[in-house]
Amino acid sequence: MLKATDTQHAPWYIVRSDNKKKARLNCISHLLSMIPYRKVPRGRVRLPERKTKGSYDDQIPLKARRVVPEKY
Repeated sequence: MLKATDTQHAPWYIVRSDNKKKARLNCISHLLSMIPYRKVPRGRVRLPERKTKGSYDDQIPLKARRVVPEKY
């Protein structure tokens, strides 16, 4: 099957997978190396001033609840 379908347009690659962790990392590294990266020009981002009027307080709903103590 590999011999019949391995073409320049759609190549097949074999990943040695005796060690699964290394095989996954090698596969990811290989896929990322095949992407043609280039610098993308972009403008500078200007954020507006933050509004605090009517801001959400995330601690209010937790005051009446049971919480696991944080030891670490």
